[in-house]
Amino acid sequence: MVGESFSALLVTLDHFISRWFKDLCPAVAAEAFARNSNAFSQTELTYNVEFSAILTICRLLRMFKTLSCSKKLSGNLRVLALNKPTGKRCSSKKAAPNYLPRIFSGIQPTGDVHLGNYLGAIQKWVELQNSNQDVIYSIVDMHSITLPQQSTVSMHTELCWILSCLTTMPRLAHLPQFKEKSATVKDVPLGLYIYPVLQAADILLYKSTHVPVGEDQLQHLQLAQHLAKLFNGKFGETFPIPHSMINDDSSCRIRSLRDPTKKMSKSDPDPKSRLQLTDEPEVLLNKVKKAITDFTSEVTYAVDERPGVSNLITIHSLLSGKTHDEICREAQGLDTGRYKLVVADVVIEKLTPIRERLLELEREPQYLEEVLRKGGEKATDIACDCWHEVRDKVGLSNNVLSSASKRELGKLQSSL
Repeated sequence: MVGESFSALLVTLDHFISRWFKDLCPAVAAEAFARNSNAFSQTELTYNVEFSAILTICRLLRMFKTLSCSKKLSGNLRVLALNKPTGKRCSSKKAAPNYLPRIFSGIQPTGDVHLGNYLGAIQKWVELQNSNQDVIYSIVDMHSITLPQQSTVSMHTELCWILSCLTTMPRLAHLPQFKEKSATVKDVPLGLYIYPVLQAADILLYKSTHVPVGEDQLQHLQLAQHLAKLFNGKFGETFPIPHSMINDDSSCRIRSLRDPTKKMSKSDPDPKSRLQLTDEPEVLLNKVKKAITDFTSEVTYAVDERPGVSNLITIHSLLSGKTHDEICREAQGLDTGRYKLVVADVVIEKLTPIRERLLELEREPQYLEEVLRKGGEKATDIACDCWHEVRDKVGLSNNVLSSASKRELGKLQSSL
């Protein structure tokens, strides 16, 4: 009898909540937007009766959560029926859920994208996207805090704090990026120290299963794997263990044109060391002509003995689809100076259409803003679900309306 009565009560309450979200919630949100305030911060008291009723509903649901009928909650009630947070250690003996594949990757908003970025990351992003994979590509603005921007999805830094409480200082101090960059600065900022934890938060927030990384970032992904295992072991199965996606072809690591012992980098102070996607044809030609090679005129591929010439052959190969051997056979009779002109022609032919499209997009800021807005909304929707699950398991108090209200406010904001 109790179960049947409660089932009837749930139907009634669900109808009430549906009306609240449909009729009252938009009005509250619209007024909040008009006042340029946080959602529900100033106007929720106007509907304190409805809000109190919803809180009562959630308390009832928690009281009856052991009843079998509670498993039949409809969509509106599932949004609000958050389990009471305990913060206690959960059993990790349950079988891990079968996570659907999801690929996550990010890039810093420096604006300087060079050939190495294109061949090593962006070109592969397009291939993965066109293959109908579930992909999330991020502009990691919080990683470049020296620029005047804020993160669109605030849960990145919130999850970063929780993960940072699970790792140790010695573990972070041994990571390559910190050791490399801290050696060049007198006062090491804390942000640089916990940078890999923020990377882990970026990945785990979307329950990513695969991450395209270079060999230099492999240890950082291993930290994300370690943190996922720690969290799952302490609080219960929450995150999939992300796997690396490393290209088997090591030649994809384009080297600097001025120092072929180093990789092509955006942070290199010499602009002639890299081929920017926005470089004009004349600039590309001059950079290739001035690329460091050696005193042997013959064109041969030998990475250890002739890194400069081998780097040009690698660039030629990746842009043309030809093998190293095919290129060397075609270049017989050419010295390295004349071969540089061949490489320059290939580079210009490949990058010119990309440059022209980038310039077109720069003249369409509204289109770019719309792409970012829609992407931000989709990312927030995914991140919000994960973040509330994390808060609930850790034992932090959840705002009963936060998950639902964000979705409603996102819809309202797009319509205003």
